[in-house]
Amino acid sequence: MIRQANAGDVPFLRTMLFEAVHWRAGVPRPAIKETFAHPEVAPYVEGWGRDGDAGVVAMEGGRRVGAAWYRLFSADGPGYGFVDERTPELTVGVVESERGRGVGTALVRALLQQARAAGFEAISLSVEPDNAAVRLYARAGFTRVGGTGAWTMLAEL
Repeated sequence: MIRQANAGDVPFLRTMLFEAVHWRAGVPRPAIKETFAHPEVAPYVEGWGRDGDAGVVAMEGGRRVGAAWYRLFSADGPGYGFVDERTPELTVGVVESERGRGVGTALVRALLQQARAAGFEAISLSVEPDNAAVRLYARAGFTRVGGTGAWTMLAEL
C-alpha cells in the first residue's frame, strides 16, 4: 500500500535517505549521525514539509518499507541532481530486505503522478551509474542529462 507522507514520517524519511546514500550491500556503513553531519546530505530532509515538498510511503503488513519524496532546491543550495529551481529532486529509499520486490517502482510511479498533478513539468534525481535503480528510473521515463561521477537524470512530466 502506498500512502501520502506526513510530518510524522520525517524520522523514517531520514532513515530512507540513509539507505539511499548507503545503498551498496556488504559495504560498511557509518553511523546515521555521521552521515547527516555532511552538509550536502541533511538538506534532503531538513525542515521537510515546506512548500514544494511531497512524498509517499510504502506500507506492508503495517510497517513502513520505503519512501519517495521530492523537494525544490535553490541555485544557492542545490542538491546532487539539481537542474533548476522549478524542478524538484526525487529521493527514494527502500529497506534493504524489501529491495528488488517492486517497492521502489510503486513509490516512483505514485510520486511522479503526484508531481504531475501538482503542475511540475519535470523531476530530477541523482544516481550512481552502477546502482541497479538506474533501470527502475529508466523504465519510469528518466534519461541521463548530466554528471560525470553520479548521473543526473530527468523525467519530463
